[in-house]
Amino acid sequence: MKDLLEFLIKNITGSDKFQITQEEAEGKTSFDIKADPSVIGLVIGKGGKTIKNIRKIASIKAVLEKKIIQISVSEA
Repeated sequence: MKDLLEFLIKNITGSDKFQITQEEAEGKTSFDIKADPSVIGLVIGKGGKTIKNIRKIASIKAVLEKKIIQISVSEA
């Protein structure tokens, strides 16, 4: 899952100025995307459309793997 998120964000931003951390607790996997201020706008997108679509793609993979995920974005 982390590889999928890295692939999507790297290709959307065209940059490596982000970091993804993964935590697992109580059967739930949380991903925190810490992006540089110069690319955080590209990750979130206009009206949050980009991050919503990233979450949709990740949730499809999570359903196939029978996992529960949460994705958050913050500034590095």
